[in-house]
Amino acid sequence: MKKIILSSILLAAVLVSCNQKNKEEQTPNSEVETVTKTVETEAVEEITAVSDAVKASLSTEAIINGYLKIKNALANDKSKEATAAANDFEKAVSATNSSKIDSKLIDKYTTITESAKKQASLIATNDGKIVEQRIYFAVLSKDVTSLIAAFGTSKKLYQDYCPMYDQGKSGYWISEIKEIRNPYYGSEMLTCGGMIKEIK
Repeated sequence: MKKIILSSILLAAVLVSCNQKNKEEQTPNSEVETVTKTVETEAVEEITAVSDAVKASLSTEAIINGYLKIKNALANDKSKEATAAANDFEKAVSATNSSKIDSKLIDKYTTITESAKKQASLIATNDGKIVEQRIYFAVLSKDVTSLIAAFGTSKKLYQDYCPMYDQGKSGYWISEIKEIRNPYYGSEMLTCGGMIKEIK
């Protein structure tokens, strides 16, 4: 109950900070997994402390850096840059050494990274279609959040949220900077949103 109240207060605060303009959002196609619960009924995914042993077993930095390049390209309304960054992201995931991951966690890692690579591929194949790229980015953001929750990071990051995007269902992203630079709207509503939490 406490989490629901806090989430409701947070949602109200973020809504006030955003442009109140009503926007019709494009419905993601069947290839895209969407978050179906609202902020009021589900707390933001917990990014908990990860043990040193788990952190030592996998470096997530190249994957996170690749993700941040996609995020920044979309925030700057640069579809071609997002395409190039998505291709680099796929390479970073493939090049990441997962051989030391505990056998209990390898399935989790594989599930997360396979989904992430799929979303990155869809971003890359939709070059010039930034609305579609942003739809796939929303799912990629969920994957990267899950990766950080499971395997940690040495970077200082922030989890942000825009309640205007996708009717508040999937407007989350990870950022390396405190200020809001919204990858879902770019220059149209660059500062719409708010920080949910600081990571690390």
